[in-house]
This record gives sequence, C-alpha cells and structure tokens, in this order.
Amino acid sequence: MDLARLQERYGSSAVGALGVLWGKSRERAGGTTSLLMGHLLDTAAVGELLWDGLLAPSTRSAVDVVAGGPGRGRGLFAWLCGIHDWGKATPAHQRLWPEGAQAVQASGLAWVEAAAVAGARKQRRWRHDWAGGLLARELLDSAGWAAEQVDWVWPLVAGHHGAFPSLRDVQEPNTAKGQLRGRGAWREVQQVVLDAFTHEMGLGSLGDLQPVVVPSRALQLQLSGLVVMADWIASDERFFTGIDDLRQVSGDASRGRAAAAWAALGLERGWGALPLPGPEAFGDRFGYGPRPSQAMVVAAARAMGGPGLMVVEAPMGEGKTEAAQAAAEVLAGRFGADGVFVGMPTQATSDPMFTRTRRWLEAIEPDLASRVVLLHGKRAFNQEWKALLENAGAGADQAFGGVDEFGMDEDPYGLVHDGCGEAERKAPAEWFLGPKRGLLAPFVVGTVDQLLYAATRTRHVMLRMAGLAGKVVVLDEVHACDVYMSQFLAEALRWLGQAGVPVIVLSATLAPAQRQTLFESYLAGAASKEELRVQVPAPEGYPGVTAAWLSASGEARFHTDASSGWRPDLPVNVRVMAETVPGARSSREERQRLQIEADSGVGALLADELADGGTALVIRNSVARAQSLYEELRSRFGDGEVRLLHGRLTVARRADLTEECLRLLGPRTPRLPGRRLILVATQLAEQSFDVDADLLVTDLAPADLLLQRIGRLHRHEGTVRPAGLRTPKVFVTGFQPRQDREPAFLFASEMIYGRHLLLRTAAALPSEGQGWSVPQNVPDLVNRVYDSGVSLLPATWREAGVAAAREQDDRDRARAENARKFVLTPHGEHERRTLAGLHYGGSTTGADEEGLQAAVRDGDESVEVVLVVQDESGGIFRTLAGRALSVNGDVAPDLLEQVVGSTVRLPATLTGPALQLKPLPGWHGHPWLRRSRALVLDAARRARLGEVTVSYDDQFGLRQR
Repeated sequence: MDLARLQERYGSSAVGALGVLWGKSRERAGGTTSLLMGHLLDTAAVGELLWDGLLAPSTRSAVDVVAGGPGRGRGLFAWLCGIHDWGKATPAHQRLWPEGAQAVQASGLAWVEAAAVAGARKQRRWRHDWAGGLLARELLDSAGWAAEQVDWVWPLVAGHHGAFPSLRDVQEPNTAKGQLRGRGAWREVQQVVLDAFTHEMGLGSLGDLQPVVVPSRALQLQLSGLVVMADWIASDERFFTGIDDLRQVSGDASRGRAAAAWAALGLERGWGALPLPGPEAFGDRFGYGPRPSQAMVVAAARAMGGPGLMVVEAPMGEGKTEAAQAAAEVLAGRFGADGVFVGMPTQATSDPMFTRTRRWLEAIEPDLASRVVLLHGKRAFNQEWKALLENAGAGADQAFGGVDEFGMDEDPYGLVHDGCGEAERKAPAEWFLGPKRGLLAPFVVGTVDQLLYAATRTRHVMLRMAGLAGKVVVLDEVHACDVYMSQFLAEALRWLGQAGVPVIVLSATLAPAQRQTLFESYLAGAASKEELRVQVPAPEGYPGVTAAWLSASGEARFHTDASSGWRPDLPVNVRVMAETVPGARSSREERQRLQIEADSGVGALLADELADGGTALVIRNSVARAQSLYEELRSRFGDGEVRLLHGRLTVARRADLTEECLRLLGPRTPRLPGRRLILVATQLAEQSFDVDADLLVTDLAPADLLLQRIGRLHRHEGTVRPAGLRTPKVFVTGFQPRQDREPAFLFASEMIYGRHLLLRTAAALPSEGQGWSVPQNVPDLVNRVYDSGVSLLPATWREAGVAAAREQDDRDRARAENARKFVLTPHGEHERRTLAGLHYGGSTTGADEEGLQAAVRDGDESVEVVLVVQDESGGIFRTLAGRALSVNGDVAPDLLEQVVGSTVRLPATLTGPALQLKPLPGWHGHPWLRRSRALVLDAARRARLGEVTVSYDDQFGLRQR
C-alpha cells in the first residue's frame, strides 16, 4: 500500500494501527502474521474471481440490479466479501492473541482488560463477527446509507460464522463498558480500515457503493453463503501466507495471490451463458425424437413467462427424466441458470440417475460430465463415482468420508477458542469447493434430503442456498415425501421461488392436494408473501404438465397441457390374495404360524404362475416379512432363482445386489425360455428401480405407491415372456378382507402408511375378474383414494373410515407441527426483509449427516452401525470377510472400504441400545470412522443389543432372533 498517501489522508497514528491490526495469528497464517487489511483485500479479490468464474448469470444480473445497474454488482459483491472480518478491528478480537495484542497496544490502541473479560463472560458469542455487524450498522449509517440498505448488509457481516444473530444480539454487553467494541481512537481506526480497504479495491467512496435496491432475503442468503466461501478460500494458508508488512499489502498483490489460489483449486462453473437449445437438441441429447409427452414438457418450458415451478405427471417408463433434462436446458438458457440439482427419494435411486445425468451433460458438451457430483453418504460404494475420483486424483473424498460436505461437523460456529480466539476451518479449500464436491458444484445428483437441509435452521445453511441458487432444480418421485418431509419441501420451495430458481417436479402419481401445496409454496415465496392462495388448474389429461410463474405485476400465471402417452394402455389383472392377519393379542407362536402360512401361499402361487419360467417381483412392507418369505422361496426354488433386497443388508452387499438385480431384470438382459427369477424386496424396489417383471406380488400400500410398484411390471417393450404371463398380473396381499366389515391390515403396514389410506385403497381395488388400465386409470385412482369423501367406502366400512380419517388428520397435524420446530423460517415471518435473527433460538439440528437426516425425516428410522467380528477370546477384530484388523480395531488403508462397506442400518426398535455403541479404540481420530458405532459380532456373527439377539447373514442381512 502507498503509506505516504495513507499518512497524508489519515494521519500517521491511523496508518500505524493498520500496520499492527492482525487478522490471523502466525500459527494460522503459515508462520507469518496476517495483517487484517491483507485478509480483507485477499477475500475481496477472491470475491472478484467468484463473480468472474463461478456465479451464474442469473445471480450476477440480480446483484447488478441491487447495485444500481449493469456492471455495478461486481464491485459491491467483492466489497461485501471483504468487509466480513471488519469486526476484527476491535479489542474483542485483537486481545485474543497475546503477541498481536501487545503490538496493538504499543501502537496506542488500548482497552481495559477487566471490562473486556467481564463483557466476554457475559456474552461469550460476542466476537468479531457480531462486532462487525455492530460496526456496519454504525459506520454505514454515518456514511449516509439509507436505513433499509444498512439493515440487510449488517447481518451478512454478523452471520459469516454460520448463524444470523438478532439486532439485540449484536449490541455490546453492558458489562464490557465499550471495551470490546473499542472507545476513543478505536472509532477513528475502524473508519480508516473501512475507507482504506474500499479505496484500495478501487471502489471509490462508501457513498458510491450504496445499493439502490434491497435484495430479496433469498438473494441475501445466497450472498452470505458466497461471502463464507470467499472467506474460507482466502483463509487457506497454503495460498495466502501471512503478510506482516503493510507496504506489501495491496489490492493488486491480493489479486495475484487469489489468481494463483484459483488456478490451484481448479474451481469450475457449469454452463455459463447457455444458448437456448434448438428443436434438434432433444434428438442430439438422447438419440431419438421426443415423444408427445416429452415435446409437451419442453414446450411448457419455452412458454413460461419467468422462472417458476413446473409439475410433470406421467406414467412410469414414459421418459419423464429425459423430458425434465431437456426442459432444464431450456430454462437454464432462458433464465441464466449455471447448473442443475437433481433430487431423488433415496440413495439407491440417486445412483442410476447420476449415470443418466452424466450421459445427458456429455451429449451437450463432453467436458461437463466430469463436473457432476454424486451427493449422498454412501456414494463411496458407487463404482462410477469411485472411477471418476480416481481419474481426477481426488483422494480427499476418501480422506474425509464424503459425509459432511462442508467440513462443519466439528465446530460449525467457529466457537472453539485457542490462542487466537477462533478455530478457522482446517480442511483444504478444494475439499468443499472442488469440482466434484457438495451443492456448490455446478451439477449435482443426490437425495432430496440435500434440498430439504437447505430449509432447516442449521448453521451455515447459507452455503446450501448458495449451492442451489443459480441452478435449475429437478425433483423426481416427489410424492415420496410424507407429511413431515413436506413441511421442509414447502419451505425450500418458498426460498427457491423467492430466489427465482426454476424448479421441475416429476411424479407418476401426485395427489391433488399435494400439487396445490407445491404451487402455493413456490408462488408465495416468489411474491414474498406469508401465504398466496391460488386455484391451481389441473391438466385435462394424463400425461400432463402444469407450470406457474409470477407476471411482472406480481400475479400468478399458469400453463397447462396434456398429451397422449408413449405406449398404449396396459390392461393389468389385479387380484386380491387374502392373508389371515394376526390379532393384536395373538401370541408369538400364532403370528409365526400365520406368517409361515402366508409365505407358503405365495410360494405355491409363484410355483404355479412361473411353471413355464418368467420373472416375479414380490414387495413386502417390512424387512421381517421379506426375510421370512425369502427363506420359504429359497427352500422351494433354490438359491439360483431367488434374490432378496432390503435395507438391512450392509451397504456394500446392498450395492452389489442392486446392481445385479438391475442387470438381471433390466432391458438389455435376454430372458431365457424356462428360466425363473424371483426378487423379494421391500420398498427399495418401489420407485426409480428400472426392472421389468412379468408378475407382481405386493403387500397392500396406498394407491399411489401401489401404482408405483405396478410400474415395475412389463416395463420394457420387446421382452420375451411366457405365454401365461403376457398380460400383467398383480396379486395384492398383506391384508384380510372380512365379511360385512372393514378389512384387517398388518400391524407393520398400518404403522408405515396409516389405516386411513389403506382402507381407501382396499376399497378402490377392482372386483374379482376385473382389473385396471394403466396409465389411463392412474389419475382417477389417486384422486379417489386421496379425496376426503366417504362414498368410496362400502357402507359397512364408513364408520371405521371416518374414525381412521380423524386419526390420520390428528397424526398429520402433530407431525407437521413437530417439523416446524426445525424449519428455517417460523410461521408468520416469511415477509421479513432481512436475515437478522434467522437462527431464532439458535440452531436446532445437528450439522452432521445423521443429525440433519433425523431432522428432515422425522427422527430417522434408526442408526447405522459398522459390523466387525471378534472371537470369544477377545482377540483381534476382523472384517465380515475375515480380514484381520488389530486388537484396537486399527484399519489398514487397503481394508478401509471393506470396513465401511460393512455398515448396516438397525431396525428402529433397537435405536436405544444402539446409541450406547461406540467406535473401536483404533477408530478415534479416523476421518471416516471416528463417529461410527461398532457392533461387535461373535464368531457365529451374533450380538446382544439390549434384550434382543441380532445376527448377520450375507443372504438374509441383519435379523432379530
């Protein structure tokens, strides 16, 4: 910096202060003290590169509007990044590192330590971030900024450690008596820091920088995440070693350092400014011309008058994925999105979508396929993801386990104090920002949970919004979100609507009430209203599309269309296969007898139906029922003809089995005459599971899910089928029809789905000798079952139906209310203008994957454990495959995948005792295993959990004895 000019402008004492105010201690800055001014300039320089090389065109345009016109947003954005640590120009920060404190006091800046200590004890969180919020409020007001502009800027400064305080929070504690904020000469120095930083970045005066438009809260949240991003990059001591000589600190020097860091980190954007695809694009991407429904969806994307929500309803196998991808490309080109997030209902459904997304992007531009992230906790077992990492040399993914995408699990608030006051993040910047990690990557495929997390009141939630904003969001199988999860989905859609993020929702079977909620949530967000009641039109056919957006005058606009299906309607023969259901007071022996009887009945049915060969899918509503039936079928047909797939297999075994089943029952595997194959599965096979079965046996489930299961039948054309199975057959079991009264349902089914929908679905089943026409009957079936009228039910069921509906309403209200404890914005506060106090009452969910999943999925079904084996003598631990670890469980690098692959999810009934399990001694400090609970099995692969004995078998998975 030009010290002569600074002294002439501010005086020697102020310049002397600039030369000692430290931003990072020597220990945190590569061995040399980092002056505060240097860190502010470094972060602003990184902000400029984020603007130039990463931000979506839509984001840049929005910030330009805030700043006052085209070209003005870049400077404002870089300035916001730089001032994040302005609060370090206070005793609250400068006193924390003894060496730095001594130099600051020697320059003439003083404080009364006793008062500062008293203030810090009174409010331990009052550190430089909150101090910076207070300085922003005071000094920007003094610079003539309008109150509404000051009000949205100061929370970005005060919240850059992950949580947004209220205005009351940032007031200095009374007990500090001004000794944390600084008195006397401190006030002048704080002004000088701001003025000198602004001038050195070439941004003119503070008055010149004043925004002219208050950004939406969604844009504020996105900007906050980008500020955190810039700070973390500029805090990486490998690229930003400390500079303790003010003469060497300058905007140009920081730009040079930032450019070197940027090149080393290899950060990549998505499409950039994507040209609008032409009519030939669909064939170029997918190798065939669009089907009528696909052309309809693309036309709807072209017809939308602004960023909005599109809901596509079409049968299973219709090609919704390709339609959404083509529509996403149109929406990105029209509205300036730079990438895509694809949210799937489960990890298992995310994996094949990862492959399909990469193929689509590769058809657009070959280099884009390498920028796609697979984002879920078990991605390490996806072979394509592993190969992508190996080719890129990205060893950090294994080093950190790929669970916490932002490295925030240890100290998300930055509250752990050491010699310099706060713990800066330790993970290398490329781990959380690299081309293949996190929502911040341009193209992301993962579970819908990743979207729902962005709607939770969690620390650093701004990073998630920064990752979603500027993309097109595609949500598949959205009907899988239950009442609890739907509260987070609605909140996420509010923020996305306000952010102007185009959203495409796909479903084969969407209830009318759910469709209405989706649109009202998105449009209310776009209008910045607490509520926006609109009458959402339904398409007049199936497949159909509905799109909505806000006009320039703020009114909701809709576009609906329908088309013919790709394939002719399929007549499905639906038969009820009655099963005797044990009563509530039945003995264990009676329940076992009835289960054996039910299994035997299914076995006999399959033996008869598959006498000439063929394939069958059997879906059970519980793991225990699937295991019991598998045991019966294996004894009847042998190992070679039966497979079992459920959620209590180890993650490695489940991944292998899933891949095998998709291959054996997929479209490209020839069916040999006379060969049989039976897959027994749980709900894992219900959605986004591309198998083709000749025959389906399924436990009763709500109509929309039952239709999803039927979607696995006769899925592909050209499949050779036995003569007796050329018409699709469905056998619905798992309930007991009763004379002159409502049916009895399995206890497990009622616990999962509720009695209300099971009753209505049972009433909608066709009479003997009749069937359904799919997809023609799909909308009507879903509408009738999810309607509230009792006319669907036989007269003798109606009293039970009314009671079940009342019970379901009470349950839904209770679950929705429980979810609201965790949502990002409380009811009644969606019309707030700023982020102040967004983390009301603190953060209520854990930052790690398990804690977040528990928040958005109603307490998570249970916990996961890692299975290891130890013989009775208490010797060394071994993997399930028999490989030796050590007496402490230490894991050699070549065994890590085998150990982690032995993770299995326990049943919910064992959550209590499972929470008492701990990592093995050798796992402490291990990046993958330090939080993993070990379940130690004996040589017979058994263990005791509370009052229950569990065992593990590679064929059956985890079983309770």
